[in-house]
Amino acid sequence: MNDGTLRYGVYLPPFGPFGDPKVLVELAVRAEAAGWDGVFLWDHVVGAVPPIADAWTSLAAMAQATGNLLLGPTVTPLPRRRPWTVARQASTISRLSGGRLVVGTGLGSDESGDFSGFGEATDLAARSSMFAEGLEVMRAMWAGTAVAHHGSHYQVSLPATEPEPHRIPVWVASSTNHPRVLARAVGCDGIFPNPEDHELTPREVADLREALGDAGLPADRPFDIAVRGNVSPAWQEDMTADLKGLAAAGMTWWLESLIHFDPLDLSMAIVDAGPPRV
Repeated sequence: MNDGTLRYGVYLPPFGPFGDPKVLVELAVRAEAAGWDGVFLWDHVVGAVPPIADAWTSLAAMAQATGNLLLGPTVTPLPRRRPWTVARQASTISRLSGGRLVVGTGLGSDESGDFSGFGEATDLAARSSMFAEGLEVMRAMWAGTAVAHHGSHYQVSLPATEPEPHRIPVWVASSTNHPRVLARAVGCDGIFPNPEDHELTPREVADLREALGDAGLPADRPFDIAVRGNVSPAWQEDMTADLKGLAAAGMTWWLESLIHFDPLDLSMAIVDAGPPRV
């Protein structure tokens, strides 16, 4: 299912202490120096603690300041963004970074009012339909193929053009193992299982890997399973995530989760400590 390499990233919300884009750029530079493989930002319009930085603008600045680090939104909700705008933003950052962009995307959440606060659709079925259409449009634009999309939500007519110079991987976010979600993920490059109330166990990752196979993912096809949590020894409390067990179960990316209500100095210490390798 993957090449056997476990990669390590930092995963954080760009608000509160991280709401200053200059701080995000500094964090990315320090993460690269400390040996992390990637930095991934939440994408919200409304957050619990201001200020809030735009994820895409911040990622562009981070790309310019780093040389090897993979970067991406985890996740950007297509149902509240025009998919052609996301396609162009992603294209720009991919070319700016020399192909170091990974687009994590999904339905999004209205927990902080990102949809309802602006009169956007909040119905889950509607957002799911919008996501499916948006994903199709976005990936077709990157491929350079002619687009003649006439769906329930989007009408797009574009002539063929040059494909992107760098392939842009897509991870599909999921809070459940619903067959529709798994089918979408299998058509992309990875999955970001993100349950609302707990961190994944090795058993859950193994079950997910099996379900992906049942959904049609070939066992020998490169495919990422990105898992978030906390395990760094630099935290000021014991963390119990079973990193070795998760990796054995099929995890390909470990995302060390930084939270906006932690002191910024502590978060930077986690980054500077480097990845907690298996």
